[in-house]
Amino acid sequence: MTYNPDIHHRRSIRLREYDYSSGGVYFVTMCVQGRECLFGGVVDGVMQLNEAGRMVEGTWHGLAERFPNMTTDEFIVMPNHVHGIMVVQENEIGGGVGAIHELPLQVARRNMVIPKIIGYFKMNTAKQINIMRGRAGIPVWQRNYYERVIRDEREFTSIREYIRCNPLKWADDEENPDL
Repeated sequence: MTYNPDIHHRRSIRLREYDYSSGGVYFVTMCVQGRECLFGGVVDGVMQLNEAGRMVEGTWHGLAERFPNMTTDEFIVMPNHVHGIMVVQENEIGGGVGAIHELPLQVARRNMVIPKIIGYFKMNTAKQINIMRGRAGIPVWQRNYYERVIRDEREFTSIREYIRCNPLKWADDEENPDL
């Protein structure tokens, strides 16, 4: 479907005053295309990962090797989505100064760390999942993802708890296709 600004209203969830090219603590959620349950299932409130789910989990935990100025924190693979917390120390991940002909806004966008990390994660996991399924080039992840800047320790603790308890709440989860 072609983009039509009269019917497609994309609102940004980003904070207007926040510099997303700087470090910070971020909560991210990525969903599978069509809410297909590709990563396993929840049994008695415990997530049981299949081969694809274990690969996604391993890729997440390996992100710090690829992006040395970030660390991963709490993380969960659910049947058709993932939740995680990333801590970015400073913007040297693929950073640097843009070409002379780039405008400052272009440089800032190019240096936004979270989209680079998420893009790398999605690209690599999708490739591996498609190899496992024998279906090259099929979309695995939804186009976008949810991100939230974690602003304080109370919010950090609350989001960690939300991630840990996510399998216990699967029966009522809006991402559960059985609802």
